[in-house]
Amino acid sequence: MSTDTVKFTLSEAELPTHWINLLPDLPGDPIPPLIPGTLQPAGPDDLTPIFPMGVILQEVSMDPEVEIPDQVREVYKLWRPTPLYRARRLERSLDTPAHIYYKYEGVSPAGSHKPNSAVAQAYENKEAGVKRLSTETGAGQWGSALALACQLFGLECVIYMVGASYDQKPYRRSMMETWGATVYRSPSDTTDAGKSQASHPTGSLGIAISEAVEVAAKDPDTNYSLGSVLNHVCLHQTVIGQEAMAQMGMAGEEPDVVVGCVGGGSNFAGLSFPFIRRVLRGEANTRFLAAEPAACPTLTRGVYHYDFGDTVGMTPLLPMYTLGHDFVPPPLHAGGLRYHGDAPMLCGLVKAGLIEARAYAQNPAFEAAVNFARTEGIVPGPEPAHAIRAGVDEALAAREAGEERVILIGLSGHGHFDMSAYDDYLAGRLEDVEFSEADMEAALARLPDAPAIA
Repeated sequence: MSTDTVKFTLSEAELPTHWINLLPDLPGDPIPPLIPGTLQPAGPDDLTPIFPMGVILQEVSMDPEVEIPDQVREVYKLWRPTPLYRARRLERSLDTPAHIYYKYEGVSPAGSHKPNSAVAQAYENKEAGVKRLSTETGAGQWGSALALACQLFGLECVIYMVGASYDQKPYRRSMMETWGATVYRSPSDTTDAGKSQASHPTGSLGIAISEAVEVAAKDPDTNYSLGSVLNHVCLHQTVIGQEAMAQMGMAGEEPDVVVGCVGGGSNFAGLSFPFIRRVLRGEANTRFLAAEPAACPTLTRGVYHYDFGDTVGMTPLLPMYTLGHDFVPPPLHAGGLRYHGDAPMLCGLVKAGLIEARAYAQNPAFEAAVNFARTEGIVPGPEPAHAIRAGVDEALAAREAGEERVILIGLSGHGHFDMSAYDDYLAGRLEDVEFSEADMEAALARLPDAPAIA
């Protein structure tokens, strides 16, 4: 038997004690969210109707590290630290000199990285005396994670699930309901926002966000919980990158490129931000590659502008790459990547040239995912299939160049609830759905009037 290590693991004692806050390391002054109407910077008091103060303080913190509460770390121990794998079988199948590693978040109870933030948010809301949380979910990973976290901390949970994913992934809904959540197909008839978007039956994350925010805004016992985009969510996810750095040290290697999929940005931020901080401090020369769907190419085709985080316009204006807040992407199996914008911190790094973005169609992504499953054994979710595609392309480029290259891929979750997508791919029925330039241009024409962002 070979003595080559495949799996690099950390003990529970090595679980990170702090989250990494990249905000103070970013070049220039932070670009604030704006209050619609006044266009004044949104402060902590503007967020109190839907967020607890503990989360708000994390959102605006300029501390380089934020301590993880002991109660949160105790829950993390159910699945963290997560393993890092050397993809030796994939390397052989590609005949590449590249060394490919992947950080696997599918070992959490919900099957993805999302509980890293859900648990932290549920804890802060419980401490604040909140009784219920409302949220949106795309493919169901975030909804599953928050349903679990609410159950662990004794909170009620109501979830608006994007219509296309609600239909495609019924067992994600079943998982949320098993953990005690109430799940609505979005757009729904339970909110004014949902009723106003009835002409878009496949739904979108923006529509579902509008519904969840409306529920929280109208009920003093309910707060809203967001699964991506905002600073505090990116903060919570940095346990991924911190563990990966320690595990890469165990492997005796330093990544030349870090690759992840991007929908709202939390998964990519979680893996990359601890590494990016080293680059910003002049301690490393790592490259960063964000993979997104060609049908919803926010970073590669969107404009850098202030825009609403939701479709109806209930959130503050966020500085980000956007396709337009009322752009409704076509249905695709990577439902977690169907979002019109991205995390402001991530977008700022793309704008500054520190992160490269590439867009991939469904079939090339699933081709790479199937090869990964057949070599490494794990069936990836449709979202990280895009990251695997990008990582494979990096490995093939290394083969063509005849150079060793160390590639670190974020495998954000498994695809056990996404087998209908694999059915379609294996049967040749999977379509590379078209991105509508006309729909994007129309949506961009309706962007809110706001100051230009340099």
